[in-house]
Amino acid sequence: MILVTGATGNIGRPLLEGLRDRGAGPLRGLTRDGTRARFPEGVEVREGDLADPASLVPALDGVRSLFLVSRIGSDAGILDAARRAGAEHVVLVSSVTVQTHPHLGPARENAAVEQLLKDSGMAWTVLRPTQFASNALWWASTVRARGTVRVPYADTGLPTVHPADIAAVARVALTGPGHRGRTYALTGPERVTARQQVEAIAAALGREVPFAEIGREEAHRQMSTVLGAEAADAVLDVTGGDVNDGLLEVRHTVERVTGSPARPFHRWVAENLAAFR
Repeated sequence: MILVTGATGNIGRPLLEGLRDRGAGPLRGLTRDGTRARFPEGVEVREGDLADPASLVPALDGVRSLFLVSRIGSDAGILDAARRAGAEHVVLVSSVTVQTHPHLGPARENAAVEQLLKDSGMAWTVLRPTQFASNALWWASTVRARGTVRVPYADTGLPTVHPADIAAVARVALTGPGHRGRTYALTGPERVTARQQVEAIAAALGREVPFAEIGREEAHRQMSTVLGAEAADAVLDVTGGDVNDGLLEVRHTVERVTGSPARPFHRWVAENLAAFR
């Protein structure tokens, strides 16, 4: 039995679909509200709250492999509950910043979760993706309202990764040999700037999307109201304020692990265009 947490999310949903389509065996998806979740046919729905590890005990019964996104819930409690339930292998989604920006608070937190997993006694595979293509959804309401997308570091290009590619690597790690004890840094196939991302959305919509570059101070004021000051600083550093070769590197891990090339940003746009209409 494989349990996928965050089963309705940008990674969890395509992961369940990929596992189901390839006959991965019994599958279970975790959600906080089973009455609203829509899972692929044949996937068992279980309710649980990652912030309350005790609520996961029924969902973990009989589970041998677990998919977990770091820092969404009580990671120590989740891993302990999984170990007690007899889980043998955990695929963890962390962040490439653990290796590129280890001094940042969120990176230190991700590194701590990685270590918790490695110390748990369970087998592990760690995925370290770069910036998600789906982060562009932050602009969706502005684009729908025909407002101006305002971003800092407009011309810094990062190798943005499609969440479905993270899911594809997770699927292989959960079901194939040779991936336990491995850490995979994941990127898309090319660097894409914020300006180019908005241009791709505009091209797909067939209309202009107003765009403006703003300074770090203004961006920090906007972001800190949602993320907090420290997290806002960290995001701004890794989206342009403090980039380095490791963060900018295009890696071909997705193709090496899955056999298929990483999906470009414009494909993500085509698949999610309804969010911007």
